[in-house]
Amino acid sequence: MSAADLLIAQYRLKIGTEILCGPWLEIDQQRIDAFAAATCDLQWIHTDPERAAKESPFGTTVAHGYLTLSLLPYLTESTAPGFFQRTYPGMRLRLNYGLDRVRFPAPVPVVPASAPIRPSQRSKESVRRAIYLPVDGRDRGNEKPACVAEFLARVYP
Repeated sequence: MSAADLLIAQYRLKIGTEILCGPWLEIDQQRIDAFAAATCDLQWIHTDPERAAKESPFGTTVAHGYLTLSLLPYLTESTAPGFFQRTYPGMRLRLNYGLDRVRFPAPVPVVPASAPIRPSQRSKESVRRAIYLPVDGRDRGNEKPACVAEFLARVYP
């Protein structure tokens, strides 16, 4: 059995189990404004607290869905030193391959209007060297997830 086959066998043992329940992260207006400036998405629902308080159905500004999505590497701690060595022994390298089924079922209101968000990561299935990991970023006060995404990664032993 090759090193790649052994690595995939490791993942198969984790299918259906929670791999990670990550740290809580507050989404504040400063973070939203920085993301808006970086992406040129200055829609008032994200960047104008006064108008959002009056006109938004949420009563405050909300984070961009793509901001929530872009925080997944941090929230899943996949950028933390030693994460892969501890979590996936034998894996030398992981490359982002893409995303499937990305949805934003609930908004993430700016703090203090909302509680922080955090991910819950569960192994779904593995195909050759590709691993699907749905990520469920939930705000504590909301039953719906803020972001649900399956990200596909290529792993190399």
